[in-house]
Amino acid sequence: MDDKQPRIPGPRPAADNLHLPQEPQVPQGRQVPQGRQVPQGRQVPLGRQGAVPPAPLTHRVLKSLLGAWALSACSAEETVAVENHLTECAPCADEALRLRDAVGLLHAEESLDLDPLLRSRVLEGCLAGRPARIPVPVWAAPYDAETARLDALLRDIGDSEWHAPVRLKWFEGERQVSRKTTVAGVIGHLMTVDGLVAAALGLDDPLGPDAPDSPGTPGERTEAYWRSSHYPFTRRVREPWREQGHTLIRTVSFAGRGVAELSVPYGSAALPLRDSFLDRAFECWVHAGDIADAVDYPYDPPAGAHLNRMIDLAARLLPSALAERRRAGLAAPARHLVAAGSPGRTLHLEVEGSGGGNWYIALDSPAATTSPDHTVAQIALDSVEFCRLAAGHISPQDAAAGQHGDREAIRDVLFAAASLSRL
Repeated sequence: MDDKQPRIPGPRPAADNLHLPQEPQVPQGRQVPQGRQVPQGRQVPLGRQGAVPPAPLTHRVLKSLLGAWALSACSAEETVAVENHLTECAPCADEALRLRDAVGLLHAEESLDLDPLLRSRVLEGCLAGRPARIPVPVWAAPYDAETARLDALLRDIGDSEWHAPVRLKWFEGERQVSRKTTVAGVIGHLMTVDGLVAAALGLDDPLGPDAPDSPGTPGERTEAYWRSSHYPFTRRVREPWREQGHTLIRTVSFAGRGVAELSVPYGSAALPLRDSFLDRAFECWVHAGDIADAVDYPYDPPAGAHLNRMIDLAARLLPSALAERRRAGLAAPARHLVAAGSPGRTLHLEVEGSGGGNWYIALDSPAATTSPDHTVAQIALDSVEFCRLAAGHISPQDAAAGQHGDREAIRDVLFAAASLSRL
């Protein structure tokens, strides 16, 4: 019989007629479905008893099915054929594993939001292997990290959230005060106060023609900036703020070590540039937290090493803040007259948690030296709690502080910490 001719179940043909006719005979009582033609050269199954198994799939066909198999889009028969093939073909098995891994990326179970600290970790890993030709100064690293974290938050919020109300808080004298603005207004405030650092480095002042003849206090500059706008602030303020931050980091990195002691005026007071960058990092973190609260966004404290530097700056400023309050009649008079460089009454400030440590605060004079042997009081606070106090976000009476020793000294230091805050 000619194997190329289709075989139709039916009566066995006569011996003298070995080839099927053009119109095959159909057994009595059986109908061929209408509109279906039997392809030339293909066999029609003979039934369950005499079924002809399908031809095995070639390597080329099986390889072409790997993508569908990785997506679980193959039929049951194709899946069995592919998986049987993978046990015998090493190249296809490697390709199948690669495709399965790629499919896993399309169905990530975790959030795709980037970790704000990712940039710092990547840079740290790169620099550990190959130091940067022009590294960022250690004292500028917290500012670099905190502006990057805040920028990541800002990228993630919608246009309407830029108008969300934010209440800025700080301490004046014996009471907490506040000022209402928006998320965009907060970024304008940060940019304007960062402008004090920019001006000290000879860079453009963000206030432009509206900048006062004297640098002014941070609060005065901020109010001038807010008044200068005839329209509500929008997300467009983000780009100039971020570009200013990049320029500040670039400038101090190229300037080298000699610029660290450059004086940055804050109205009636001044800070060296290295401390001014820590101050700006601290305020950036604090106001990022204000924004995060306003838009219901999770926000973590800075890295421990950076937080430690910020706390250290606040601790170093406490004796001067205490003396300023004493001159204003807001703190108890000094108990002893201490010559500059001589040991005097000391308060032990113990800050616990990430970034914490131990600091000794001179109570009678900023010029006095401190000594554990002259300690008359001790305060213990959590690191974030201390920073919230120094930011004016909680009152000295509400600070969760462990206290031991001279109550008057403890009260004066807690209020001095709150007085470090400002608009």
